[in-house]
Amino acid sequence: MEGIGCRFRDLRGIVRALLVLSIIALFTGPSSPLVAQATGTVQGTVTEATDGSGLRGVIVSVEGTGISTVTDRNGAYTLNRVPVGAQVILVRWLGYRPQRVPVSVTADATTTADVAMEAQPVTLAEVVVEGVTRAPERVVEAPAAVAVVSPQAQRDLSVTGQAPKAVEALPGADVVQSGVNDFNVNARGFNSTLNRRVLVLQDGRDLALAFLGSQEWSALSIPLEDLGRLEMVRGPGSALYGANAFSGVLNITTPTAREVAGTKLTVAGGELSTFKADLRHAGVAADGRFGYRFNGGYYRSDSWSRSRTNIGDLATEYSGLADTVITPSPGFELVPLAGQTKEGAPLPFGPATGDPDPLQSFFGSARFDYYADDGSVFTIDGGAAQSENEVFVTGIGRVQVQKALRPWARAAWAAERFNVMAWWSGRNTIDPQKSLASGLDLLETSHLVHGEAQFNFPFAEERGRVVIGASARAYLVDTELTLMAAANDDRSDGYYSGYAQIEFEVSPQVKLLGAARVDESDLFEPQFSPKGALVITPTPDHSIRFTVNRAFQTPNYSEFFLNVPAGAPADFSLLEAGLRASPLGPVLAGVPDGQLFDNSAAVAVWAQGNAALNVEHVTSLEAGYKGQLGRRVFVTVDGYWSRLTDFVTDLLPGINPAFGAWTAPAAVPEAFRPALEQAVRDQLLAAGQTVAALGLTRRNGTTAIVVSYGNAGKVDEYGVELGTGIWATDELLLEGNYTFFEFDVKSQALGDQLLPNTPQHRANLSVAYQGRQGFDFRVVAHLVDSYQWAAGVFGGPIPDRQFVDVSAGYQINPYLRIHAIATNVFDQERYQIYGGSVIGRRFLGGLTATY
Repeated sequence: MEGIGCRFRDLRGIVRALLVLSIIALFTGPSSPLVAQATGTVQGTVTEATDGSGLRGVIVSVEGTGISTVTDRNGAYTLNRVPVGAQVILVRWLGYRPQRVPVSVTADATTTADVAMEAQPVTLAEVVVEGVTRAPERVVEAPAAVAVVSPQAQRDLSVTGQAPKAVEALPGADVVQSGVNDFNVNARGFNSTLNRRVLVLQDGRDLALAFLGSQEWSALSIPLEDLGRLEMVRGPGSALYGANAFSGVLNITTPTAREVAGTKLTVAGGELSTFKADLRHAGVAADGRFGYRFNGGYYRSDSWSRSRTNIGDLATEYSGLADTVITPSPGFELVPLAGQTKEGAPLPFGPATGDPDPLQSFFGSARFDYYADDGSVFTIDGGAAQSENEVFVTGIGRVQVQKALRPWARAAWAAERFNVMAWWSGRNTIDPQKSLASGLDLLETSHLVHGEAQFNFPFAEERGRVVIGASARAYLVDTELTLMAAANDDRSDGYYSGYAQIEFEVSPQVKLLGAARVDESDLFEPQFSPKGALVITPTPDHSIRFTVNRAFQTPNYSEFFLNVPAGAPADFSLLEAGLRASPLGPVLAGVPDGQLFDNSAAVAVWAQGNAALNVEHVTSLEAGYKGQLGRRVFVTVDGYWSRLTDFVTDLLPGINPAFGAWTAPAAVPEAFRPALEQAVRDQLLAAGQTVAALGLTRRNGTTAIVVSYGNAGKVDEYGVELGTGIWATDELLLEGNYTFFEFDVKSQALGDQLLPNTPQHRANLSVAYQGRQGFDFRVVAHLVDSYQWAAGVFGGPIPDRQFVDVSAGYQINPYLRIHAIATNVFDQERYQIYGGSVIGRRFLGGLTATY
C-alpha cells in the first residue's frame, strides 16, 4: 500500500506541474488570447511568373505568427485577423523561390498582396523540420540525422495504402515488408518481426499498439497524401521522446484544416483486386476563426499471404528465392487463412483450399480548429479505422487479425511558447485474432490515455532557448486470458516523465544543445536519457554536428506477461519407459506408470513472459555534415558508433530464472533425484531435443517445457549514411543514398542469435520530374544486400533484392488528375522477413478530383 500511495503522490505532483506550467504559458505568452487585438484582412493571388496562371496549394503565412492558409485552385488566398501594423507575408512552395511581401494592415480593412512566384530548385536551407528539437528549425542546423519525405512521394504512394513505403527511400531507413500492409520501419540495425525501435508519432500521439508496442499500419485513419509532413529522425531520441525512441523517431505532422481547404476525392484500383476510395472536405467558417476537416475512405485488396497448413509449405513458398536451401522449420500451421479450409482432417496437417478473405479497412477522421488572434491554434480531432484479415509475423508465429477497431481522439493547444495536449488511443478486437501456428483465438482490448505539456522560453536576447515538458500516461490492457494469465491480465499501468532541453548560440556559427529526460513506470525502473550536441554552421548552407545520446526500449506486455501454449504437447512416454528399464528403474517404483512427468504422454509446452526484464539501452556517438553546394546539389553525411546492451532475448529455454530445472517427483527417494534429473536431461540432449532438455521445468507445480525471455547481450554497431540530391534542371531532381552497417557481438545468451536483421549495404536511387505542363513522374530503385534473419521462431537467409517503383500523373485541368503507380514493377519475387510473405508486383491507377 505504501508503494501505491507513492505512485498517486507522484501522479498528483505531475498533474499540478502541468496545470501550473499551462497557466504560466497562458498569461506570459507574447499575446494572450484573452486580450483583444485590432486586426485586418490580407488577400491576394499567387501566380506563376512566366504565364500568370494561378498556383493551387501554395502556403501563405504571416511571418512571426501562426496565421497561415493555402491558395485555392485559382491561386487566391485570404488571411483573416492579421494584427494591424507592418507585417510580412511569407509565400512558400516547393520548386519556387520563397517570397517575402511587406504589407501594412489596417484595422477592419482589407489589404491586397499579389505574388508572382519564380521557379527554382528547392535548396536544403529552405527545408524546415520539427522532430529533432520539438521546434521548427532549418534542417541544416538540426542536431541529428533527419530526412523529410517529399510531398510528391506521399501523393504518388497514397493510393497503395502503404504509408511506410514513403519512408523506404530515405537515407538510413530500413523498411521491410511482410504482407500487403505489414511493415517494419527501423534504422541502424537489430530489426525484428514486431519492430518498435523507431517511435512513430502523429501530432504527438503514439501510434503503437499497447500490447506489442509495434505499429499496425493498416489501421491509419488518414490517407498518406493527407498526413502532411513526414520526418524521420535517425539515432537515439529518448532525451525528448522517452521509451522506444531507441533508433529514431518518425514524426508525422498533419495540416490544420485551413491548410487543406477544399474537397478532394480519390478513386483507385488495380492488381490484387485492389480498390481504394477516400474523400476529404475542409474549410473555414466565422471569418476564418474556425476550421473543419473531414475524411473517410474504404480500402480492399487481396493478399500475398499464403496458408501453410501442409508439411513443407514454407519451403515450397520460398523455393528458388534464396541461395541456400530453405528448411521446412518451423513446420506447418494448424489453421488456414480466413476464408479457407484445410483438407486432411482429423490430421493436424493438410493442404488449404478455397480463396482467402480479402484485406479490408474502413477509416475516417474529423478535425476542428479554433484560430486565436495571437496565432495559437486549439484543435479537437479524432477518428477510427477498422482493419480486417492482415497477417502479421510475430515471435510465436504468424497471427491473422480478422477484424479490429482502432479509435482515437486528441485535444491540443499549440502556441508560440507552449503546446498542451491530451489524447486517447484504443484497440478493440471485434473478431478474434487467430494464431495460425496453434489455432488459438487471441483477444485484445486496450487503451492509452496521455497528457503532456511542453513550454519553450528564449533567453540571452533570443540567443538561447529552453524547452521543458512533462507527461503522464496510463496503459489499460485486457486480453481476456488469451495472452496473459489472470494474475497479470486486465491491468492498468502508469508511465510518467519529465524532460528539459537548452540550446545556446555561442556565436552565429556555433550552437550548443543539451537535453535530459527521466522516465518512470509501474513496469520498469526510472530511466535517465541525456543528450548533448555541438552544431557548427560556418555558412548558412553548411553545418557540421557532433552528438552523444542515450536511449532505452522497454519490453512490451508480451515479453513481460505472455502466457500461451507454444506448441503441441510433447510425448515423453518412451522416455519414461526407457528410464524404468534402466538401472534407475527401481527408484521409480513409487511413481505410477505414465506419471513421471505428471502426464508423460502430453507434457505441455508454454511460452511465458518474464516480469523481471530490464529495459534495453543504447549509447551512441554521432557526427554529420549537411551542405548545399551551389543552387543544385545538396549532400548529407552521417556516421555513428553505438553500444547496445541488455537485449531482450528471443523465446529461449532455461533463460528465465523463475522456471528452474525440472525436479523429480516427491515419490523418488531424495538421494536418487539428482541422478534421475541428470539422466532425463542427458536422454533429451542425446535425442536432439535441446529445447526440451533446457526448458523442462515445473510450471504451477506441474511438469512443462517453458520458453521465455531474458536480458543478455552486448553489441557494438557502427555505420555511415550518405545522401545527395541534384537538380539537373528546375523540373528534374536526381537523388541517391547509401547506407553501410556493421556490428560486433561482444556477448550473448546461450542459444540466442544476436543478428541485426539488417543488410550491410543498402542503396536507393530516384528520378523525379515535376513539369509545369501538368505531367510528373517518379522512378525509385531500392537495392538491398542479402543477410541472415533470426527473430522468434523464424530464422534463415534473406535474399538480395532490387525493387523498382514507377509512378506517373497528369493534371488534366485544375480539377482532375489521373495517376498510376507500379511497385516492384519487374515483379521480382522476394520475401523480406523470414516467415513473411513473398512480395510481388502491384500496378494501380486512379483519378483524383479536387474543388
